[in-house]
Amino acid sequence: QLAVKPGRLGRVAIVGPGNIGIDLMLKILKRSRFMELAFVVGIDPASEGLRMAAELGCRTSATGMEEMLADTTIRIVFEATSAKAHLANAPRYRAFGKKAIDLTPASVGLAIVPAVNGAMAAGADVISLVTCGGQATIPIVEAISSVEEVDYAEIVATIASRSAGPGTRQNIDEFTHTTARAIEGIGGAHRGKAIILLNPAEPPILMRNTIYASVKDPDLGRISESVRRRVREIQGYVPGYELILEPTFDGEKVCTMIQVRGAGDYLPAYAGNLDIMTSAALRIGDDCAAVMLGKGRAP
Repeated sequence: QLAVKPGRLGRVAIVGPGNIGIDLMLKILKRSRFMELAFVVGIDPASEGLRMAAELGCRTSATGMEEMLADTTIRIVFEATSAKAHLANAPRYRAFGKKAIDLTPASVGLAIVPAVNGAMAAGADVISLVTCGGQATIPIVEAISSVEEVDYAEIVATIASRSAGPGTRQNIDEFTHTTARAIEGIGGAHRGKAIILLNPAEPPILMRNTIYASVKDPDLGRISESVRRRVREIQGYVPGYELILEPTFDGEKVCTMIQVRGAGDYLPAYAGNLDIMTSAALRIGDDCAAVMLGKGRAP
């Protein structure tokens, strides 16, 4: 039975107890080795997320963040609201000495993709987990750029329409801009472009991500091995991450495809786009909490 397990763990809070916040809450309670979920903040006292959090032993608030911010034992805050809300909240977290891990596409702070630059997260006050499409595709772009120069990379993230809630739909512009910048800054492409497609098919499709890269004189063997190695690394924290199209080559163009099946902690399996965000948040949160506790990064 799930319940908060207090003890010698890093105390954390979640702001935004919607679908993503609930899924992250359950992941922390089920799997975290270094985090104790201490507080959940929302705006609707009747919401399912706040009800579940209270039943599981967390302190909750629907009247603001003041009580959570004043608790000096809470060192990490997960932002699961919206890009607009995080822009307003980030300075407050910093003022109260709390590390923020942002699951929105606000693009505030250090952009982190665990499989690529996760080691940098412990030293940042504000961490941006980029976007779901970024978490799924940037590691593959970087795997290619680590062995061959990538002049241009384009990713197309296709998700089930039913997995795109109001927050996702309102933040599509932020998604495309934030992901494109991270394809360049983290993925190593000279130029990047991101596209998101909402597929209304029934039953809902799993998240699929197509990656195109322009590479001069591509080496099939080196690129394929680098991509496969990166996929195995990501499967360590996103078990439903799968390479469904091996890298193919057409002149200087490389194409590959990734599928993401959710773990089903709270969200349905087809919502891999949301699951990969909460999985990345869990991984980075555990890494940061482990460092705070003097245990190094989480193994």
